Amino acid sequence: MPSDLRTILKLEVPIIVVLGERLMRAREVVSLIPGAIIELPKKAEDELTLLVNNRAVGTGYAVKVGENFGIRLTYIGDIKQRIAALGTPAESPEPDPAETPEPALAGQP
Repeated sequence: MPSDLRTILKLEVPIIVVLGERLMRAREVVSLIPGAIIELPKKAEDELTLLVNNRAVGTGYAVKVGENFGIRLTYIGDIKQRIAALGTPAESPEPDPAETPEPALAGQP
């Protein structure tokens, strides 16, 4: 194995498991307080998305590992996808607020 490849494979990259996503208005975000609940539009039994360096590379289900959470992978992209994810982080697309209805906060009418 070439030494360049060995060096690259030693790099640490951010791994993120996405539980869910939603849009909130800035006024809702600034009014959050401890104890507030933010409802996510995803069922507890739905698959989670695995991101490497902000790029989706797999999916799986939440599991408990001792006292910690983990993810049991049900799909992982091919090696080319995973290597591509090790490059520069993917830019998150900016959602168009005009296309998204204003979500209600949990506990509010």
